[in-house]
Amino acid sequence: MPLTLPLENTYASLPARLFSAQAPTPVGAPELLALNEDLARDLALDPAMLKSDDGLAALAGNSVPAGATPIAQAYAGHQFGGWVPQLGDGRAVLLGELVAPDGRRVDIQLKGAGRTPYSRSGDGRAWLGPVLREYIVSEAMHAMAVPTTRALAAVATGETVLREAPLPGAVLTRVASSHVRVGTFQYLYARQDIEGLAALAAHVMARHYPGATDAFDLLDRVVTAQARLIARWMGLGFIHGVMNTDNMSIAGETIDYGPCAFMDGYHPDTVYSSIDRFGRYAYGRQPEIAVWNLAQFATSILPLMGEEAPAVERATRLVNEFAPRFQDAWRDVFRAKLGLLEPGPGDGDLVEALLTIMARDRADFTRVFRGLVDGTAGDWITGRPAFDAWMSSWMERRRRESVSEADQRAAMARSNPAVIPRNHHVEAVISAALDGDLAPFRALQRATTHPFDDDPVFSLPPAPGEEITATFCGT
Repeated sequence: MPLTLPLENTYASLPARLFSAQAPTPVGAPELLALNEDLARDLALDPAMLKSDDGLAALAGNSVPAGATPIAQAYAGHQFGGWVPQLGDGRAVLLGELVAPDGRRVDIQLKGAGRTPYSRSGDGRAWLGPVLREYIVSEAMHAMAVPTTRALAAVATGETVLREAPLPGAVLTRVASSHVRVGTFQYLYARQDIEGLAALAAHVMARHYPGATDAFDLLDRVVTAQARLIARWMGLGFIHGVMNTDNMSIAGETIDYGPCAFMDGYHPDTVYSSIDRFGRYAYGRQPEIAVWNLAQFATSILPLMGEEAPAVERATRLVNEFAPRFQDAWRDVFRAKLGLLEPGPGDGDLVEALLTIMARDRADFTRVFRGLVDGTAGDWITGRPAFDAWMSSWMERRRRESVSEADQRAAMARSNPAVIPRNHHVEAVISAALDGDLAPFRALQRATTHPFDDDPVFSLPPAPGEEITATFCGT
């Protein structure tokens, strides 16, 4: 019998043009690969229930849980700057919303659940590699306190997915604050659906920004959420890889882990995504792209503001607020990484000076910052005179603080991970999984969900010849 889950679906009460009723497509031979038991318990879901035959059937899409209202969401978006008037969930089905014991409302979505009206020429399926990548990276991001969607389960389908070669299929159960994107608003604006825009904005404000009173207030809060999110990315050397407007969550969470990567050697122009041929979404351009995306969001809700000149000017000012808010958040993130607990003048320049030294060497981003905790940072930098001079300035700046050195080191230890999901380890996990061996996946999963603990294997950067310089979307 179908699993019973306490699901609601407030999104399904919005205008029907925002979604299509869509059940997941059953798969041939589902097998549970991973279950996030801690997350399940946080959501008041019984792990044993999810591991049962009925639970596996629900996680694979072979049965629709009692209480679910499965839908595929419609949206549009700018992809690498080019406008696409209709996108949507081409391989995902939203089962519904669950209210956690702490009052949070979250979406439960099956990714790789089969064709939908928005699949275009796609098969609606996911293959094993991107499912494991998103599982690992999203849970690592959560462990490092970055707002993110999360992975509840990964299920093998027992079916073959055709990409460049035949590959094993899989389904990811994703948990998110919601799946509303900038592109969701763009979808309605492109159709001049003012009624739909008003309903969607009211839904988002009630769900994500309670207390927001109008479209200006909504824009203001989304700008702040995005500024804080991108600052967190930058502090970890994270590159999203595909910051299209349909991949920007209105809730301020990291969403859609496609060709994402954490930098090994630092340089602001670093790109990993194989489809980002001109560096649009390079590490150092992410704040700029966030502003561009926010401008598209502001444009899409202008009809709710009154499109006359004063409204346009006010919306423009709010979008331009991203820069100072991002800079404030960025300084806070990097101050903590340097163990500076009391803001001071020149802190941003101190950070930039270190990053400039690192860029010259393409020094390992994670190891240098972690090395500030244990005194090994200089081991990863060849331009030692410049680094030694920087160290003197840093130590002098630390001495001006009233807090103890122990407290400074504790702050650095909490802010500089020892373990990140490095590309070469993720690819090794996927290769092993394709051969039927999930032990490497489990080992990397354990390490990356305890990112501030040193690990003899996963703390190290790739050896020569191990570097992975290109990542792929997987669709």
